[in-house]
Amino acid sequence: MTGQPRRSAWIATEAPARTGSNYPPEFATRVAGRSKRPLGDLFGLTNLGVNLVTLAPGSQSSARHRHCVQDEFIYLLWGELILVDDSGEVALVAGMCAGFPHGGTAHHLINRSDAPAVYLEIGDRLPGDSADFPDDDLVARHTPDGWRYLHKSGEPYP
Repeated sequence: MTGQPRRSAWIATEAPARTGSNYPPEFATRVAGRSKRPLGDLFGLTNLGVNLVTLAPGSQSSARHRHCVQDEFIYLLWGELILVDDSGEVALVAGMCAGFPHGGTAHHLINRSDAPAVYLEIGDRLPGDSADFPDDDLVARHTPDGWRYLHKSGEPYP
């Protein structure tokens, strides 16, 4: 969008999609089938991130994680997902929402259905964030260049 005038409104499903992951390869396969449309970026939002996320059957939103700075909120627009958090599993259907305060419960979403699911993912963009992944040998640090992934020992992934 650099060099182009910023549009005031978009049809969300027509926003450019981002697929793939910057996770280390052994974790990236878990989110294969995830597509994000970074809606907040379309409008130059710097304090708030908003993504329209589609999860294909068998895909998950992320490795189960918790942020130390960022609060997150999701709203399921259509489909069915399983929310996995520190308390177990909860089935979500369209119209349900969930919120995750920073430092709180580790969480992620899994699509175990036979159809795509679509949700809004909203989070703040406060500086200095990091994420803990309690099920994996993985931590993340947010840098000006994006997320940097490390082993829990502090050793970087190649």
